[in-house]
Amino acid sequence: MPAESLDPKLVQEFLSFSKNVVDAPKLVPAPDEITLESTPFDVAYKEDKMRLLHFRPLVETKTGAAPLVISYAIINRFHILDIQPKKSWVRKLLESGIDVYMIDWGSPSNIDKYLDFDDYVNTYMDNCVDFVRKESQTNSISLQGYCTGGTISTIYSALHPEKVKNLVVTAPVIDGWKDTTVVSNIAKHIDVDNLVQTIGNMPPEFMYYCFSILKPFEQGLEKYYRFFKNIHDRDFVDSFLRVEKWLSDTPPIPGELFRQWIRDIYQENLLIQNKMYVGGKRIDLAKITMPIFIQIAVGDHLVSPECSMPLYYAVGSKDKTLRIYPVGHVGMIASSYSQKQILPELCQWLKEK
Repeated sequence: MPAESLDPKLVQEFLSFSKNVVDAPKLVPAPDEITLESTPFDVAYKEDKMRLLHFRPLVETKTGAAPLVISYAIINRFHILDIQPKKSWVRKLLESGIDVYMIDWGSPSNIDKYLDFDDYVNTYMDNCVDFVRKESQTNSISLQGYCTGGTISTIYSALHPEKVKNLVVTAPVIDGWKDTTVVSNIAKHIDVDNLVQTIGNMPPEFMYYCFSILKPFEQGLEKYYRFFKNIHDRDFVDSFLRVEKWLSDTPPIPGELFRQWIRDIYQENLLIQNKMYVGGKRIDLAKITMPIFIQIAVGDHLVSPECSMPLYYAVGSKDKTLRIYPVGHVGMIASSYSQKQILPELCQWLKEK
């Protein structure tokens, strides 16, 4: 094609993009050089690899709201809830006068490959809740779970309803058969028994593979195209690198917990049918009678709305709220929209309860 027939704007855009790629090493630090500016916290309780973090208050905490224990997911790390001061889920809660604790599940090693739902729900989470109840001198706490942490929190609330005053679940995995995501489709067709027997804990590399095929174009070429195109936008680059740092910090998943997760929730779909057993006890979602706030993201590519929504109809709560937001899985908890719309609604709800 003759050079004179090319669109001048297209040529200029190509040249500008090429220059940005060349200049990137001089303009942008590596993700591991980024400091997340985490909200200060103290390690209030430890057990094995698990830690219970207690965030230091930013304002006087006399709102009357029960202390909030957040259960992060078993995939990636809790930092996404405190990714930067302007988009921090934790900081916004603290600024509203809520006392915030966070369960950091840690990084399981080979010795932990036999840990299962019973260990996570009836030992680690239960001990954390009891610690907060004792420290705050209250009979029950508010509990929030995000993603797979929402599933664990749901199971806990069904088994220990007397200890949970309010339940908040954000993009929880509930009805595996209705989940239309790539993750769900993979989970439904793997030989999980053979996989766990062969490799034990699920390594980070397995999770990276799953993430890479969720939206191959958007998470590959398009993502890096937008990055290099906006290389001179400091706010864009800062947000991009913080998320990349979070994505690269994925701990293994205990083998037995992974086996139960895939088999009971995705393949046999036992949880929503009230047929799942944890610690020898059947999970009956109708026993969740405390006020519940369910948060769902329309654009969620990890947990589809159809997977989370059935919880609203399965619980025994009379006081229940369902909110559906025009965001994605990460945008739900770490975005400007989250700060302006999602968190104010949640903080108000927690104070009212």
